[in-house]
Amino acid sequence: MLTGNDFPANGLAEGDNVAEPTPRVLIILACVLDRLVARNDRIADGITHQIEESSSCGTSHIGNSFNAFHGVRAPAISILKYLERIYKYTNCSPSCLVVGFVYIDRLIHRHPNSLVISLNVHRLLVTSIMVASKILDDVHYNNAFYARVGGVNKVELNKLELELLFLLDFGVTVSSRAFETYCLHLEKEMLLNGNGELQRIERPLMATNSLDDVSEISVDDTLASSSPP
Repeated sequence: MLTGNDFPANGLAEGDNVAEPTPRVLIILACVLDRLVARNDRIADGITHQIEESSSCGTSHIGNSFNAFHGVRAPAISILKYLERIYKYTNCSPSCLVVGFVYIDRLIHRHPNSLVISLNVHRLLVTSIMVASKILDDVHYNNAFYARVGGVNKVELNKLELELLFLLDFGVTVSSRAFETYCLHLEKEMLLNGNGELQRIERPLMATNSLDDVSEISVDDTLASSSPP
């Protein structure tokens, strides 16, 4: 079963230039979400095509609960690289990644007519992981820092956090039994899909403060916080 012992410690020791391998949980989550998004994108495209063919202006067939998380276009950065970026810069505990996934799964069940697609998955991830870090980690970075890491505006991320909490009806507690169940589910996904190995597509990171191309940042310790901003 996946546990905290399966993941490396957060960050490298000072002066250690040896890069750590990508934690398994990142690869597994990226694999699961890539498949989900690919399927949902096809569904969304099909619905859009049907609406265009019928010359209908309505969108009642498409759930709009996740509209706040929609971008103008899908970001260039892959889900795996985005998760690696969040993990690298925020030093969140590996459990936060699993709990962030739990939140997204709860959203899917609470709002079955709304789809997690390429236009919203990145914002859902950074918001969910940030909220999970506030619940689980004694020390965590504040919203401003997560916004820089995630490539979104701080004001936007503040709004997304509130949106997520209301969509979840503030159900952010995850019991140890539920956490274990999700770990088992992710481990099963790993075993059923080639040990969770995912083809990695390297994309250059451009200097911009948008999710369209997330830029590299320097970590500023003054942004660290043990409580929300």
